[in-house]
Amino acid sequence: MKRFADISLKNKFFFTNLVVILIISATIAFLARWILVSTLISELELRGIAIARTIAERGSGYILDKNYPELLALIFDEAKLTERQHLVSYIFITDQDDEVISHTFTRPFPPELRHANPVPAGEIRGVRLFTIGDQAAYDIATPITQGIYRIGMVHVGLNKSHIDSLVAKLRVAFLGYLSVIIIIIFVLSHWLSKYITMPISKLTKISDELSRGNFDVQLDLHQVRGGWEPHDCPAFASNDLPCWHFDQVDPLISRPENPGEELRTCRKCEFYRRQRGDEVAQLADSFYNMIWSIRLYRRRLHESEEKYRSLFDSGPDPIFVVDCSTFEILDANPRAVEVYGYPKSELLGKSFLELGPENTSSCLASFEEEGGSQGSVYYPKVMHYRKGSKPFFVSLHACHISYRERPAIIISSTDISEMIEKDAQLIQASKMKSLGEMSAGIAHELNQPLNAIKMGSDFLAMVSEQNLEVPMEHVHQVVSEISTQVDRAAEIINTLRSFGRKAELVTEKLDINKPIRGVISIVKRQFELENISIQLQLTERISHILAHDNRLQQIFFNLVANARDAINEKAEAQGGALGGTIIIRSYQDDDHVVAEVQDTGVGIPESVRDKIFEPFFSTKETSNDMGLGLAITYGIVQDYGGEIQVMSEEGEGTTFKLSFAAAD
Repeated sequence: MKRFADISLKNKFFFTNLVVILIISATIAFLARWILVSTLISELELRGIAIARTIAERGSGYILDKNYPELLALIFDEAKLTERQHLVSYIFITDQDDEVISHTFTRPFPPELRHANPVPAGEIRGVRLFTIGDQAAYDIATPITQGIYRIGMVHVGLNKSHIDSLVAKLRVAFLGYLSVIIIIIFVLSHWLSKYITMPISKLTKISDELSRGNFDVQLDLHQVRGGWEPHDCPAFASNDLPCWHFDQVDPLISRPENPGEELRTCRKCEFYRRQRGDEVAQLADSFYNMIWSIRLYRRRLHESEEKYRSLFDSGPDPIFVVDCSTFEILDANPRAVEVYGYPKSELLGKSFLELGPENTSSCLASFEEEGGSQGSVYYPKVMHYRKGSKPFFVSLHACHISYRERPAIIISSTDISEMIEKDAQLIQASKMKSLGEMSAGIAHELNQPLNAIKMGSDFLAMVSEQNLEVPMEHVHQVVSEISTQVDRAAEIINTLRSFGRKAELVTEKLDINKPIRGVISIVKRQFELENISIQLQLTERISHILAHDNRLQQIFFNLVANARDAINEKAEAQGGALGGTIIIRSYQDDDHVVAEVQDTGVGIPESVRDKIFEPFFSTKETSNDMGLGLAITYGIVQDYGGEIQVMSEEGEGTTFKLSFAAAD
């Protein structure tokens, strides 16, 4: 069976048919031989019996008259007829005493023949095979009767050799005919096996080509009508067109509105035809349809890959393909090589975490937690390092892909160093402008400790010049006050220096109350001059947040400055004296730290509430306001992963709510 299993399907069909035909032919041959030989021998025996009976009927009178010459002539005439001379070997007649009275032998009558085939009384014939010398014969004996009496016996000998030659001729003729039939069936079986298995053989060859990656294998399109060619297929010629045979089942795919459009004719597809014929033909049709579909969509996939590869290679930003589990860089575009300064051979296999050790690992971990497979995730303002540890800022876009049958992340890195620098310059300019506006209040804040120092120093000078005796406790009190006022002036100057310093885009664990108090120490006196009171409702024991003191000072400075302007605008609109209240709160809300800046100003109209964080948008009528304060505030809050909300009632006031995740 193993050897049989290795034979081709065509030969299996062929040998199976051949063996079945040979078995059937052999069975028919044996049956036919037995039937024909038996029938022929029986027929010849009947002819011998007929000859014997004819002689018995015609020779009975000659026997009674003892006219033996006529009887002899009769048996010679019967024996030597043209059609009988080879069949009949002898004829002899015996009387009732079994004495031979006539015979056709040309030699002495064989005495053993007289009693070789006796016919018992009551029998009508007897047939027996015996041999006379070197010749075998079938002896047929028939009684000669007159009335109820037997008067003699006729013996007719049929030549066995002649009968055998007739049987042999019949056998040869039959076997020759049967051989011709077998040869014809052999040829037909071979052709039929080849015809049946031809589509399968072609499919096998095509499958071998497909397994080698050759999807452009030539198909047998002889059954396709009208000399159809692949380039005649609109879906094959253009990737932008759907294949109606498959794509029309998708309800999301738009249909041509004009029934006369060329695409509508694809529904009468010249290639995807209805399966007809036997199972093998249907299998071949299905296989051709499958191959054509593979070629069609493989061509689409190839062109799609070419398109996205060109986008990958020509992208203006660095693009990395990173392994999901090891964060190993699997691929990088030319722009990544240019921006990061590494040769591509060094980038491939390098851990993506090494490009930004401080922030990248947390970004990728967050990406996994957020289930990035649902779409792209954006990480703004992450610090990366070029070759040689040169830092620069980037924004990352990441999404899941499958790369060479393994899960990966494609990451686009946008260099935002220039934008960060411009933002820092803008924020710094805004700070300087704010400090300029607060100069009067700042000067007053500094004048108070300076005046106290001046008074103390004048007192000490007078005591020294007039050589006055002053109790030491008074001197100590004056010196202590001078020291206190010096510390106060130094604190004000340090606060101004800290606020005026250019902010860095870094994070640290920070108590949110610290920047609030720093800003209030600068602006409080100025606001008091405008009859605006500031109330601090700060929670002392509060979790730290990840931020930077300088940048948070900018946030609160912008918010209290806006609150002051809103209060003054309300007072001017009502025609009354300036005045109002600003309340600043801080508190813990579960795992978030919240700060609120509330004012009693004019409020924000609902129609513009959604626009207040847009750059260069302002509701103030003063010409020197550029509308950047809240835009800067919003950007800084977003940098630290916080949220800002606005609650306002027109004519009653506004509350800005800032929320940051607790660092603890």
